[in-house]
Amino acid sequence: MAISGLNFKERSLLFANLASIAYSDDVDDVTSKVKNLGFTKVNFYNYGGAQAYRFVSKDDVIIACRGTQPGEFNDIRADLGAIPVMAETVGRVHLGFKQEVDELWPMVKGDLLTLKKERAAWFCGHSLGAAMATIMASRCNQDAEMPDIQELYTYGSPRVGNRKYVNSLCVTHHRWVNNNDIVTRVPLRLMGYRHHGEEHYMNAWGNVRNPTGWQRVKDRFRGMWWGLKKGKIDNFGDHSMVNYIENLERYNSGLEVQQY
Repeated sequence: MAISGLNFKERSLLFANLASIAYSDDVDDVTSKVKNLGFTKVNFYNYGGAQAYRFVSKDDVIIACRGTQPGEFNDIRADLGAIPVMAETVGRVHLGFKQEVDELWPMVKGDLLTLKKERAAWFCGHSLGAAMATIMASRCNQDAEMPDIQELYTYGSPRVGNRKYVNSLCVTHHRWVNNNDIVTRVPLRLMGYRHHGEEHYMNAWGNVRNPTGWQRVKDRFRGMWWGLKKGKIDNFGDHSMVNYIENLERYNSGLEVQQY
């Protein structure tokens, strides 16, 4: 089935799984896993320390960008390079994230141009990969030669650019945030960075909610307290892609965690 035939919950879980799979270097294993999801062609982009996968089915092409790997110097450098620089499109964007995209963009662009008349294009990613996917989707939709992007799905995404930049992103962006995920709060708003897209918030129980400002404050304190009682730092644990997927699996099944 084409991805456009799935409902929002199903698409959110699918792209979360693909963003998670993108962390693997074993292309054969990745190919085997995504074959069960309907993707018959896999291409691994790996250049200068930046990585992403291209998954192709009869109807769709997906670019899944890889997130931060603690042992990769290039990823750490990208995360720390929070200097806002002129974007390829409009406004200012995070230098480190832009450099990661610049490494892969010639290959990604060439492949998308080849496939643009045949398949619908989608982007996804987690953490650093979410930022990369956002920038790539922006470049596609600002380039008349490139295919229109159907939608962008990100998980635990940092802020990517300034207000002018995010306002220029003409792409439907579903941005998932898990409770106290620390990465979603950097770089700081004081530095001029802003988020893009429609936020979908997972509360301390892992249920999808749309809380008010005060409700969110209480929910974050609740999550932090529960984490401390378990001897864990909730801000980092909530960034795990495993937690995003578990929450989305419950969201799809309709079996929410009982709140009290």
